Amino acid sequence: MQDQLDTIANETRHLAADGKVAQYIPALASVDPTQFALVVRTVSDDEYATGDADTPFSIQSISKLFALALAMEWVGDRLWEKVGREPSGMRFNSLIQLETEGGRPRNPFINAGAIATTDALVTARPDYAADLLRQMRLLADNNDIGIDDEVHRSEMATGDLNRAMAYVLKAHGNLKNDPFLVTNTYFGACSITASARDLVRAAMFLVAPQSGEAVCAEGKNAQRIRAIMRTCGMYDQSGEFAYRVGLPGKSGVGGGILMVQPGAFAACAWSPPLDRFGNSLAGQAALAQLASLVCAPGSVSV
Repeated sequence: MQDQLDTIANETRHLAADGKVAQYIPALASVDPTQFALVVRTVSDDEYATGDADTPFSIQSISKLFALALAMEWVGDRLWEKVGREPSGMRFNSLIQLETEGGRPRNPFINAGAIATTDALVTARPDYAADLLRQMRLLADNNDIGIDDEVHRSEMATGDLNRAMAYVLKAHGNLKNDPFLVTNTYFGACSITASARDLVRAAMFLVAPQSGEAVCAEGKNAQRIRAIMRTCGMYDQSGEFAYRVGLPGKSGVGGGILMVQPGAFAACAWSPPLDRFGNSLAGQAALAQLASLVCAPGSVSV
């Protein structure tokens, strides 16, 4: 497996040259575009890594995956009164779709849906921001996971479109708390930094039930979360990713993509340059090659 990861890295990381790092968040625009990581952790706790596997990066929308897991634990089915479970078919930050559809976001992985989810979590847990960070540290077994203050300030300084979504949600009666409080909490979650190695460890509850203190470790909602990852995890490119890769995934504009195979492994690819949909170019290619290796008949065993 280690040799295979090294080969995949050599064959895909150059594709990053055709993409661009996220520009609309100034703190992300200066990220080194040549960085690359690919990490796999198996259900047997074996771990394989290549590239910059231990370099922390801004996980951005990958945080929505962990927020959803906590919301399904702490809010329960009441969450689905605020947000749907359908693919958006539009840009992840579309204000037009939110307004046209009466202030109920299509799913919890687009920005409006994540803001509505954050509102539900803040209502249920006033200290949710600290709770999310604590839960991610528990899942990854790494207390060094933290928030990048520069990215957080950058998000707050340029986040007017997300605030507009919060006010649309509020106008339609779908936001209980102050829009500034909710969006600043949401920006904080997106500003969490973790390495590709941290993320595969944190995602293992989606692969098999885990022990430990983390509230979602038992993975009782894992099947439903994986379903939403498969249909909505890559924004309006989710169908293409499902066709090419065939496994549940969740991306972020920091260049990370987290992918899971229930009962087998979690994988994370990280390469900052993005395609026009906001997904890592080299990361998608690397995970597609990995999936073809481990999911085909007679494939490499993990």
